[in-house]
Amino acid sequence: MVKRVGLVLISAVMGLVSAGSFAAGKDELVVYSGRSDSFVKPVVEAFTKQTGIQVILHNASSTELLNKLRVEGERTEADLYLSNDAGNLQLGSELGLFQPLPEASTKLVDARWRAPDNTWLGLSARARVLVVNTKVKDLDFIKSVFDLADPRLKGRLGITNAANESFVAGTTVYMLAAGKEKTRNWLQGLKDNAGKTVFDKHGKIVSAVAEGKLDVGLVNHYYIYRHLNEQPNAPIRIVLPDQGEQGMGVAWNVAGVAVSKYTQKKELAEKFVAFLVSEEGQKIFAEVNEEYPTRAGVPVAARLPTPASVKVANVPLSKLGPERDATLDLIDAVGMP
Repeated sequence: MVKRVGLVLISAVMGLVSAGSFAAGKDELVVYSGRSDSFVKPVVEAFTKQTGIQVILHNASSTELLNKLRVEGERTEADLYLSNDAGNLQLGSELGLFQPLPEASTKLVDARWRAPDNTWLGLSARARVLVVNTKVKDLDFIKSVFDLADPRLKGRLGITNAANESFVAGTTVYMLAAGKEKTRNWLQGLKDNAGKTVFDKHGKIVSAVAEGKLDVGLVNHYYIYRHLNEQPNAPIRIVLPDQGEQGMGVAWNVAGVAVSKYTQKKELAEKFVAFLVSEEGQKIFAEVNEEYPTRAGVPVAARLPTPASVKVANVPLSKLGPERDATLDLIDAVGMP
């Protein structure tokens, strides 16, 4: 069963609480980070170099860290919460764990990339796409993510386990865009096609497709480019699903940041947020991570499809939190691994 914010075992959360004690100095910030260090450290190092402010990253899954914040309450040492998923950010807002951010920062990010009450900001966006082995010639029928449920892909498909936050968020988008019944049938098809072979990392799916162990996988777009950075001749290509006039568009999500309601370093925390949405910070997300910047006017990496060329599903990111339980109900009903 997939963990839910309201149902996580208190003992597990308290284990994180006791393990996460920091003695941060007056010019240090503690960030509960649900992102891998490789996506965060470049921008953190640039911020520290510019300001002299040290940033301590406390890493776990975004869901676990959100629960940690909730259990700790005013005792938390976290100054900021950084999530790889808009759903957890919105849940945190609804739980009253964050505080509104300054207009100087929020006005730089389009309303579709932030909370309705400006308690969190999206920093970088990503698309759920397909990675396909270019040596396989019978995959032209795949135009939509829903085609991944086709029995022709049995034993040929790579997906993450259902606890993966990107999998949950993407499924929420599909449920809201196409309905529960179609999404339930899709999940059943994924389960049948993937069998017992599911992955804990998107990068492992890309590697398996590149090595010919699988033919197609469902991943976040930047993992494909990261693999090609290391192996430029890998036989893989990216497919943007659900495009065209009849397509629902790709599932879109953001990594984002919020300032803890209980921080004692509000000014420093807001300074960090300001850097993350500055042109310098946004260029790091765009150039180093090859994600889509959320600040207008910052160019994407040259080899990425331009935002204007990608049809995106018409699902507000603020819906990913409130609809999370409904998504988990579908996943649990199907028994996704």
